[in-house]
Order: sequence, then structure tokens, then C-alpha cells
Amino acid sequence: MMNAASPNLRLEFGGAPKLRGANPLAIVLASLAITGGVILAVAVTGPTAKWVGAILIFLGALIPVTLMLANQWERAVVLRLGRLDRIAGPGLFFIIPVVDQVAYWIDQRIQTTEFNAQQALSKDTVPVNIDAVVFWQVHDTERAALEIQDYRRAIAQVSETSLREIVGSSLLATLLAERAKGDEILREVIGRKTADWGISVISVEIRDIGVPSGLQDAMSRQAQAERERLARVALAQAEQEVAARLVEAAEIYGRSPAALQLRAMNIIYETTKEGGATILLPTAMVDSLNPGGVLGLAQAGLAAQATT
Repeated sequence: MMNAASPNLRLEFGGAPKLRGANPLAIVLASLAITGGVILAVAVTGPTAKWVGAILIFLGALIPVTLMLANQWERAVVLRLGRLDRIAGPGLFFIIPVVDQVAYWIDQRIQTTEFNAQQALSKDTVPVNIDAVVFWQVHDTERAALEIQDYRRAIAQVSETSLREIVGSSLLATLLAERAKGDEILREVIGRKTADWGISVISVEIRDIGVPSGLQDAMSRQAQAERERLARVALAQAEQEVAARLVEAAEIYGRSPAALQLRAMNIIYETTKEGGATILLPTAMVDSLNPGGVLGLAQAGLAAQATT
């Protein structure tokens, strides 16, 4: 923590206090007060002027440790005699030197924390390396400052633990195929654990899932075999449909010899209409294609069906 005597020190969770940017307004006011006090004490004669000058110098020295400035995204946790007094900011606020102290400056912007699970075993005992990032934000400054010592480190540890739990309860194929669902599950799990600290988890994104190279080759071969299987099944289904259609056509031609003869004539026409090809046909076949012959065959077929 930092006390009122060191207003320009900012406590960073998990590390030593670092220099905080000076408050420009406090510096200007302190400079004016000290300058005015020195002028009164030196240039003006008389005990009253010297007393006023001393008071101005004293006030100028107190301004930097009394007048505080919090940025728009910051909140200051002010303790008075060791007890929480208020959450100050954004903007200017005053503290009482020695009595008050700014314990923490908490950033309320959206933060990111990267975490990973190295060599975590999936449900089917496959070692995987997963990198992810969690987006979170402090929504309750008081709880974030008082309920936990270092919420940044805690979020990283909770995220890594939750990721390992998800990996251990999921199959590798599920992790690879349903990454968006894994993101949502992680967000809910991490958010439930950090809610008591005043932290809101906005989203979690799994950036990369790494598997051993040998397993990658096996998965590639498996995927290739699966695609080949599907191609063969599709070809077999097409052949089955074609065969069914041919059977239907054969039944129709069997019931109607005239239709078969017309189909034969159409095939000959389609063959000879392009390229100027010449086709030699036996006389018997030409006679069978004669319209009269076709009608005779049709009538014979109908007579045969009537007798049966």
C-alpha cells in the first residue's frame, strides 16, 4: 500500500509500487502557493506577512498529498485509519494527509489475460497444448480491492485450472470441432468463480489447439479415408439409382414394344444428326423400324397381353 506522503506511487497488484504520473493541477497550485509564500516571507516586512508566507508554504507542501486526480477509467480505494472510507473518482478528490491513504488505484477498463494448458490430457488420453485469452472487467471496485489480494494473478490461475478441467472432460474431436462451444463453457466457468471478487468475464477465446505431430498424421489419414469412403458410398448410391431407373425403363419397353422401337429410332437420329456420320443397318432392322411394322408389333404385343 501507499500512504498520503507518497501520492505519486501507484500500487500494482503482484509487484512493487511504480511511479504514477504527477497531478498537473496539484503541482501548479503548490508552486503558486509556495512561490507566493516565499515572496511574502522575503520581500514584505512585518510579522503578519511572514506568518501568511509560512502558511502559504505549508499549504503548498500539503497540496500534492491532499489533492488527487483519478482518470476516467480509474477508481481510488481510500482508507481512513485502516478502514474503507470511500471509492473515489473519476476526477479530483481530496484526502486528509496522514489520516487517509489511497490503498489501490483500480483500472475499470476491459483487461486481457493470456493463459494456456501445456500437455493437458483430454478425455481420450491425448496430450494437447491449448492457448487461450480471457477478456474481463472490474465491475465492483470495493470487492476487487477487499475480497482478494491479487485479482490479476487469481484470474490467470483460475482460467488455467478451468481450461484443464474442460480439456480433461472432453474428447479431442469435440475440442477441435466445437471450439465456439468450448469458449462459451469456459466463459461461464471462469465467470462463476470470479463473480465473488467483483470481476465480470466478458468472453474467452481459444486461440490454438496443438496436438502431437504423429497424431496429426494419423488424423490426416483418417480424414482422407473418411472422405474416400463417402465418395464411394455416393458413387454406389448413384449406381443404385441408375440401375433402378434402367429396370423401370426395361419394364416399360417390355410392356410396349412400340416404345422400344421409337427409342431405337431416336438413338439413330441423335447419332447421325451431328458430324454427317453414315450408319449401315441390316435390312431386317430397317424393316423392323418401319412404322407399319412397329404398329404390327404393338398390336401383337397387345394381343399377347389380352390372351394372358
